[in-house]
Amino acid sequence: MGAAASTLVVSIGAAGAAHADEGRLDWPLQPVPAVTRGFDAPTPDWLPGHRGVDLAGRPGQPVYAAGDGVVVFAGSLAGRPVVSVAHPGGLRTSYEPVRTAVRAGQQVTAGTALGELLAGHSGCPAAACLHWGAMWGPASGAHYVDPLGLLGSTPIRLKPLRPRGRITSPTGPRSLGFGG
Repeated sequence: MGAAASTLVVSIGAAGAAHADEGRLDWPLQPVPAVTRGFDAPTPDWLPGHRGVDLAGRPGQPVYAAGDGVVVFAGSLAGRPVVSVAHPGGLRTSYEPVRTAVRAGQQVTAGTALGELLAGHSGCPAAACLHWGAMWGPASGAHYVDPLGLLGSTPIRLKPLRPRGRITSPTGPRSLGFGG
């Protein structure tokens, strides 16, 4: 198995630890919401970006834990009400703005109500938007990832890294020098 395939298997396995039943995360809002702003990872990490996705909702709508874990924070952070959940395998998810119904240290399962969605998320084109983030590793050195890529409903399609065998070019067929 090549290095790229090994990395893929390890990545899929790590994401699977977040939700034991299906191996992936669930949507934090129901029904499945519209995405009003996508993930935009900054490079390098300290530059501005959008370290999560914004999901359209309505004020008072329940916000659910996306997977099994432990609430590691439930309170105000920089003046915004936030809930953070640590999942098995080193994944953390964050939800804001949420009027919390949980406390730090509380065990949650996928689908546990964390609180209610509040209006007032900056730049939200809907009545209310949930900012949903995901990161691997400890908060001090976290690597932010797109939470949409961790959803159980996201299809995984594997494609070859390079073509195998012979190809036809304007100058005729030729061997690529690898594979059948």
